[in-house]
Amino acid sequence: MDPLALQAGDWQFVLANWQYLVLGTAVTILLTASSLALGFLAGFPAGAIEVYGSGRLRSAVSTAGVVLRGTPIVVLMVLVHFGLPIPRLGTLPALDVQLEVFLAATLALGLRSAAYQAQVFRGAIQSLSEGQMEAARSVGLTRRQAIRHVVFPQAVRRSIPGFQNEFTIVLKDTSVAFAIGLAELLTRAENLYLQPGQGTAVMEVIIAISAIYFVLTFATNRTLDYLEELYAIPGGTE
Repeated sequence: MDPLALQAGDWQFVLANWQYLVLGTAVTILLTASSLALGFLAGFPAGAIEVYGSGRLRSAVSTAGVVLRGTPIVVLMVLVHFGLPIPRLGTLPALDVQLEVFLAATLALGLRSAAYQAQVFRGAIQSLSEGQMEAARSVGLTRRQAIRHVVFPQAVRRSIPGFQNEFTIVLKDTSVAFAIGLAELLTRAENLYLQPGQGTAVMEVIIAISAIYFVLTFATNRTLDYLEELYAIPGGTE
């Protein structure tokens, strides 16, 4: 029998376990959201420091970003999980997730995302004309007020396309959490086809979760496209 052939019985097996995969999808969504939130909270200040900072702080932030971007995510995740003293926090019964494992995955993905988001925000800030700062200062704003009320709001709006790409990367990278045993979508898919007698369902299960990843990515990208158009800065690129 052709090992790549799709069989009706295997599709029935996938459908019979749809709730199991839905729980994995929920974990993937939560992990993506928490990682991106952490990445934003750390990445936006880091991007601002790389533009407006000076001395050792700017150098330290830049170096940390290079290290994080240069470290494979699976290595970073394993180092965080086994290297940091994360206490046992119990489980979340509804999703069958160990909270300490979820926290380790969030830290690894969030810190790596912060390193990339910092560059997105740095580029967005530097894309603004120097005339923006000069105009703000001319009406009486201090440099800090100009950065806060004039530069940052526009930079956030201009960063949406870059953030869209970062969302896609983080969503796909959540699958690496299988390395530390987090019961996200890919881990649950593997658990299904590794069951005794279900070895022929590998293709069906992989196709099913690929479709789920596609729907999540497509829906979010279309939403971000809408937000980009909605919050586009009037007047072009300046």
